[in-house]
Amino acid sequence: MASRFYHLVVDSREPSVLAEFWAAVLDQPVLYRSEDEVIVGADPHTYPGLCFLRVDGTKAVKNRLHIDLDPDDQEAEVQRILALGARRVDIGQSADVSWVVLADPEGNEFCVLRPHTSLIE
Repeated sequence: MASRFYHLVVDSREPSVLAEFWAAVLDQPVLYRSEDEVIVGADPHTYPGLCFLRVDGTKAVKNRLHIDLDPDDQEAEVQRILALGARRVDIGQSADVSWVVLADPEGNEFCVLRPHTSLIE
């Protein structure tokens, strides 16, 4: 194999705050922390992880890359994530889509899908 997917890097004004949000959403630990970089992942040997890097400025446009979450119960997961600090966002999706678009505390969009367990069976 030539390459492995190591980390998804997320630019952040406050890496520790955003990493703590995503650690709670994914129920994964913070694996590394410095002033300018925080890594969240299942464990130090499982990839990919999320790497939050400090940058100046704020997010200005819709993400070109985003995370899709596959919950057991979509509505319960949406409510749990909203309670962690996410917010609902409208990126132009129609009302009849099967996913819910949310944004993390720094405005990065992500989707909570309907459970995909039926696709595996």
